[in-house]
Order: sequence, then structure tokens, then C-alpha cells
Amino acid sequence: MFSPRIFDGYMNKALKQLISDVQHNCHISDAKFAGNYTLCVYLLKMREYYRWEKNSGFCLPLAQDEIGSWLTQREALWDNIEQEEYKALNIGGQAFNPFHSDAINEALKPSGLIYSGGYGVKSKPHFFIAEQEQLQKHLDYTIYISNKEYARDLTSPPAMSHNKTIYIRRESFKRLIWERTEEWRWNKPDNAMAKAIACYDFDNHLDDALNSMTDNELNNAILHEIGEIQAGEQLPNWQDMMNSISFTQAEIMARAVRDHLADALSTLPKLFGDSTRQSARQNTQQASIHFYFANLTNMRKHLFPALFNAYQQWLKDDDIETLYETASRGKQHWQTLANEILRLFNTQNLKTEKTDSHHLANNIETLVSNNHL
Repeated sequence: MFSPRIFDGYMNKALKQLISDVQHNCHISDAKFAGNYTLCVYLLKMREYYRWEKNSGFCLPLAQDEIGSWLTQREALWDNIEQEEYKALNIGGQAFNPFHSDAINEALKPSGLIYSGGYGVKSKPHFFIAEQEQLQKHLDYTIYISNKEYARDLTSPPAMSHNKTIYIRRESFKRLIWERTEEWRWNKPDNAMAKAIACYDFDNHLDDALNSMTDNELNNAILHEIGEIQAGEQLPNWQDMMNSISFTQAEIMARAVRDHLADALSTLPKLFGDSTRQSARQNTQQASIHFYFANLTNMRKHLFPALFNAYQQWLKDDDIETLYETASRGKQHWQTLANEILRLFNTQNLKTEKTDSHHLANNIETLVSNNHL
């Protein structure tokens, strides 16, 4: 799995060891958190993780007995390392905390690699190291786009952000699209994903279709991460609040509220805005709109039925104005609701000097349930 461009030369051994250490941290994270998934989700993720690790093509069938043997070995490894601490990463003789991504990337500049260590859903640590494909600057945001991945954990978020640094993982994004496509093929429902897939030739040119769809959607992933950063700037103490309601329905609801706010701030003005109105009939623009709605979680659709209704109206009349107006109306709504969620958290802390997680979660559930749009 090593690229000759990077690993030929005197740094070969050191970089291989670095990648091995990053992968070990990925295994520790998976050992600690893989049990949080339902059995069905877990098995699906492990299947695609096996495909990545063995570098198997998307079209190649996977031998079930080999997957079963690999799964047994992986779970045995996790049992052995679950209690270990995450390893420091050695680069050029200097040891780095695996969560200090900025410092690590500064040290990695000569290698052509990009690294990230951070926290995702339910505070699960995510690590990856990959080829750096592009480095972009947008306003005061630094955007890394990676390609081939050399170490990753079971869940590989295709887009992540920390402070004003954004990581877009092309390979993981492509795999996400593949997984969504495979899920759709099971029953082939006539839904938003069907309409997104229909914009590409998946039946005859799978790899080309995956590459085209990935290229088309990367910019929207960047826009969402910019929105996440902007939402974070408006919502101080949000992560503290989320940590206090982990593994509750309120956490899922609050995450959906913030995702809606992030998209209202950055993604949707571009997706439904003036430039899109001029070209909404173009195949790639239509595909992006369909793909956006195909990837809305059930909770997000539940909280914002007006947006999905506007999408259904757009399918009928091809007039994007309703989508644009509904998204614009949502911006103030989600800002207000997110601030109210934080107010509940801050008020409780001021009164008790200690968060009553159960009481807070119930209050947030009630607040969000009463404020659908």
C-alpha cells in the first residue's frame, strides 16, 4: 500500500514506522469504540474496511470465509490493545501528541503526506495519514485534500475540520459514495439517491462514475465544513454541552440542529443560490441537489420537513426558488434554536455548578421537538 513517490529514499523506514504507529492508534480507537455500532452497521463497516485494507477493487466480490477469518483476528487484536494509550508519533526524532495535527503536518511537509487526529461523533478519535493531493486557501481557511490513504480507522469521515483547518479525504469520500450506491442497489427505491445515481453511468463505467461524482461533490463537502467552523464560532461551549448529553436522543437532535445551521450558513446558499439558479438544469448541478437530499439523516429530515417538501416541489416544477427561500428561512430558525439549546446548558450550570445530564437531555429533546420547521 506504499506509494513509490513517497517511500523510495532514505526516509523509507521512518515513514513506514510512522504509518504503522498511526494505524496502531486507529486500532486502539476502534477497540474502544467499535462496540457503539449496531450489529448490522458494524458488519457493513467491517466489510468495507476489509476491502480498503486488502486494496480490493469495488467491483471485486469478497470471499466470505476470508472476511470471517480477518474479522476474528481483528477483534482479537482489539481485545489485546483496548486499554492502551494512544502512541506519540515520531517524526525526525521529535515526538508529537497524535492530536496535534498542525504541528505534525508542519513536520510532514517534505514527505507529501497529510495527517489528522481529532474527535468525531460520540467523541470517537479518528486518525488518518494519506497522500496530500492539494492545499487550498479560502479566505482564512486552510483546506487539505488528500488522496490515497495509508492508515485509517473503521469509520473514515470524508470531511473534518478543526479550528480553521479543513480536511477533505477524497478516497474516503469515494468509498462513501460507493457504500451509498451499494445500499441503494439492494432495493433500488425511487428516491433522491436514485436520481443522483441516474446522473452518472454507474452501470457501464463504475470507476469513472465514482470519480466524477466524487469530484462533483468535494466542493459541497468543503462548504459544509466551512459552515461547521462558522457555526462553532457562534456557539461557544457547544462541545461541552454535547459531551454532557452523549449517547442520548438529545445528542442526535442537537447534532442535527447544528448540521442544519452549518448548511444554512455555507452550503445551501451556494447549492440553491444565484449561480445554481442559472444552471440548475445542468446535470452536475441536479446531481448535487439530489445527492444532498439523499444524504440527509432521518433526524434532519424529521426536524426540517419544509426543506424536503421544497425539494419535492422542485422535482415537479423545476423552480428552485422555493428551495432557496426555504433554506434562507431556515438560517435564522436554526441559529435561534441552537442558541436556545446552549442557553439551557449554560443556565443549568449557573444554577447548580454541575450538569444534570438527564435533566438537560430531556429539556433539549422537548425544545427541539417543539421547534420543527
